[in-house]
Amino acid sequence: MNLTNRPRRLRRTEAIRRMNRETRLSPEALIYPIFVDETLSGMRPIDSLPGQNHYGLDSVCAAVEECLAHGVRHCILFGLPTHKDECGSSAWAGDGVIQRAVRAIKARFPDFTVITDVCMCEYTSHGHCGILHGCEVDNDSTLAHLAKIAASHAAAGADIVAPSDMMDGHVAALREELDRNGFQQTAIMAYSAKYASAFYGPFRDAAGSAPSFGDRKGYQMDPHNRKEAHRECALDAQEGADILMVKPALSYLDVVRECADAFDLPLCAYSVSGEYAMIKAAAAAGLVDEERIMCETALSIFRAGANMLISYYAKEIADAIRRGDIG
Repeated sequence: MNLTNRPRRLRRTEAIRRMNRETRLSPEALIYPIFVDETLSGMRPIDSLPGQNHYGLDSVCAAVEECLAHGVRHCILFGLPTHKDECGSSAWAGDGVIQRAVRAIKARFPDFTVITDVCMCEYTSHGHCGILHGCEVDNDSTLAHLAKIAASHAAAGADIVAPSDMMDGHVAALREELDRNGFQQTAIMAYSAKYASAFYGPFRDAAGSAPSFGDRKGYQMDPHNRKEAHRECALDAQEGADILMVKPALSYLDVVRECADAFDLPLCAYSVSGEYAMIKAAAAAGLVDEERIMCETALSIFRAGANMLISYYAKEIADAIRRGDIG
């Protein structure tokens, strides 16, 4: 057959396929979540997230050492405090779990990028992401608390603060407070399009952050909505966000693609706990090849337009890139 165009020519060998890849991955784009438990000494496996651990303040640097051993140079910290109350006061305490963890990490690994989650759900007795007025989260009164949390993280040495609460105006509130306290160089990674997703279950177990009543649909985004993500990203960009985020990742690849195309800011995607747990469960049942599924899902997120990825598989993805299995 006389065919002029034969796309298979560029698929013939592994070397040719690599040369023609449109999407290339790097360990530099990977961010690993670390759970720090103030009540813990050493480390403890997380049952709902096989392969993941809670780390005590005495072992958080060991988690960072392991990241670096795999070529991962960035983390995002989540805290489990000893004390919880109605207003989440331990979230902005100078000697809080995240503040102490940041100082410990930066003292030993000053070039390691530390991102901190700025929210209140792990610190409030009711498990919601802000100050309650009756049974509703009061948006505007919550902003001042979030700003205090961000400033305390920056004071401890955080490189980037990441508000995950989905309060209106939170990026502006954080930027104003950071600048007022001399932290103009502290970047904000905004959880811009954070959906009210069923994929968060294992995380809420790991972080002890499930709401004690109701749900978070009044402030997280409706999964039915696509255009709303553009609006949220635009508002965060206007308020001073340095990085935008879509969360979760796999069920929202259309949103990742459209937001990557629409905005000039770097875009992060968060491959959340439920996505990780599903792969782990399917692999444990012998239904899938865990490494290939891990690589293919990560690749799909970057192909959709993400510039960086928060993933519980970050270390394994970095290893796969180094081996040439992906990248």
